[in-house]
Amino acid sequence: MDYNKNSMEISAIYQDRLNKLKALKEKGIRPFDRPDRPLNLMPIAGLLADFKENAKVSSAGRLMAKREHGKVIFIDIRDQEAKIQVYIKADVLGQENFELFSSLDIGDLLIIDGELFKTRTGEPTIKAEALTLVSKSLRPLPEKWHGLKDVEIRYRQRYVDLIANPDLRKVFIQRAKVISAIRGYLDKNGYLEVETPMMHPIPGGAAGRPFKTHHNEHDMDLYLRIAPELYLKKLLVGGFEKIYEINRSFRNEGVSTRHNPEFTMLEVYTAYSDCSGMMELVEAIVVETAKEVFGALKFEFQGKPVDLTPPWKRYSFAEVVKERFGIVPEDAAEVMLEKLHKAGRALNEKRLSRSQVARIVEDLLQEEQDFSPAFFTDYFSILCPLAKNKPNNPHISERFELFIGGMEVANAYSELNDPIEQRQRLEEEISEDKTAPVGSRMVDEDFVTALEYGMPPAGGLGVGIDRLVMILTNQSSIRDVILFPLLRPEAK
Repeated sequence: MDYNKNSMEISAIYQDRLNKLKALKEKGIRPFDRPDRPLNLMPIAGLLADFKENAKVSSAGRLMAKREHGKVIFIDIRDQEAKIQVYIKADVLGQENFELFSSLDIGDLLIIDGELFKTRTGEPTIKAEALTLVSKSLRPLPEKWHGLKDVEIRYRQRYVDLIANPDLRKVFIQRAKVISAIRGYLDKNGYLEVETPMMHPIPGGAAGRPFKTHHNEHDMDLYLRIAPELYLKKLLVGGFEKIYEINRSFRNEGVSTRHNPEFTMLEVYTAYSDCSGMMELVEAIVVETAKEVFGALKFEFQGKPVDLTPPWKRYSFAEVVKERFGIVPEDAAEVMLEKLHKAGRALNEKRLSRSQVARIVEDLLQEEQDFSPAFFTDYFSILCPLAKNKPNNPHISERFELFIGGMEVANAYSELNDPIEQRQRLEEEISEDKTAPVGSRMVDEDFVTALEYGMPPAGGLGVGIDRLVMILTNQSSIRDVILFPLLRPEAK
């Protein structure tokens, strides 16, 4: 049922259900109350897994189907993970209760008390001895939710989509298990989970346009965090050596199948490690998570094979762009543009900074990757103001990006811990990038001060949880792995 095109029909159903609700209340039934008795409810999946004929059980779920046969009614109820058939007979419930519950509607939430048995066809069933209505559904569920052409309503009314689409619920259950598995792996390996501020006085830690807000009591502007990186490195200064955070970051930028302004990141920092150590760590995290949650390292993502079996492929970014475009990190921006034009990559932009051109090159490469994991190392240092440079080449940083499914999933550095060089880099970046938002053109003095107390050499890793879940659950859009994605205001 399309909610937009059938408003009159829905209105009639809504009124009919309101009338039923009124009738129930007049008979003394409280259709939105928890029963005044101890509840020992069993999940439906548990009943089915440990099925014992003639066992007395209590369970609960949403009414999803109803079949009437005179003095007998069959219904299907579904909870979070499974469904079961319920057999309702007039001479068991009593005629009055039977008639009362024969008026139940699809979508109603029920508690069922009864006895397990199997029908002649072998279907596990609860023979109802008592039914309790605990929430009356006033709006009809869609009949063919999968057939909706306008998927926007699925995102806007996610609660309805979750009711009607068990496969979608499975995706979010798997998402939770992925995050739990990642936590479990890191905890088991001696990492401490920490929490850092979501509101920053200065935006920093990554490239991106921040969301701005204002704190009234202190009369100060604050920014929703672009990344937690700088705070986490301050904790390295403070003596923590193995830390991680799984939480939200925010970037006031575009929305696409791969981008949402609010997203979930895993960031990990390991003292006395480096970019190479982070490469081993992220490989282990993804492999062990896939094994634990999905039981496989080989699967399909959007029709293409993905093989997570280690070791993963490794490429040099610097070597690839030199081979394909003749670009080297020492080139000025104008030279990079010219070489891109000669290679058939025409760009409309006339004035770009070196870093902007380098980012364009990154995007071009990203489009051409196969779907199995691949590390790209040896990035231009102009892209990495927070990363150490290679000792033998100041134009190349100790950084990698991990691509899976043709998407960037992770990013890691050998973290720069020289406070003098760090300040210089940040100041150069600000002076070079004239397109940056005014509020973001600031050096984080407290971060530099922290480095001046001494930060151990360290490896830092960021993993995009939403994209990783997309790949592992074979979803084409980031909106399908975020419960409530950001949407445009609904047209009136």
